[in-house]
Amino acid sequence: MSSSIEEAASRPNRPEQFRNVSAHEYRAALRRHPAGVTIVTLNSRSGPVGFTATSFASLSLDPPLVSFNITCTSSSIGALQAAEAVVVHLLGTHQLHLAKRFSQTADQRFADESLWSPLDTGEPVLHGTPTWIHAHVQQLIPAGDSVLVVCRVVRVYWDDDGEQAYAPLLYHKGTYSAAIPLGE
Repeated sequence: MSSSIEEAASRPNRPEQFRNVSAHEYRAALRRHPAGVTIVTLNSRSGPVGFTATSFASLSLDPPLVSFNITCTSSSIGALQAAEAVVVHLLGTHQLHLAKRFSQTADQRFADESLWSPLDTGEPVLHGTPTWIHAHVQQLIPAGDSVLVVCRVVRVYWDDDGEQAYAPLLYHKGTYSAAIPLGE
């Protein structure tokens, strides 16, 4: 073992040192890690609901599970807690306008009906999304000021049209970005 690993292993576990990290410091550190931008949509008793989420992750291959977080103060939390299913849209750079729309006032997110249509099960799908995942909500796990949502994937869609190759939309350091291929 290297000396730094030995030192770390010999130190007592001190979780109290992490309790001193402020929300501002934590957010500043995580801003330096790029995240894919998604929009989660669902159907509620009062109509379609949606919000942006950069916490999307693949959780399991067998069974196919995905996850994302939502803050407890979100205007969408109540509808999500009652939802049976969601659609997670993996956005392309051409959908920057949607990412901005869905991160702002809730009453305007679905105002333009030309941007979406419902699945046969009722959940809204945003037009032009390169990849989307339809999933049943399996678990809602309270985690600090957020809820971790675990969903089982029941349907996937991806644009297989070679002419429609969209770069993924990323969020990094407080701004939207595009991923670019690096030369090998």
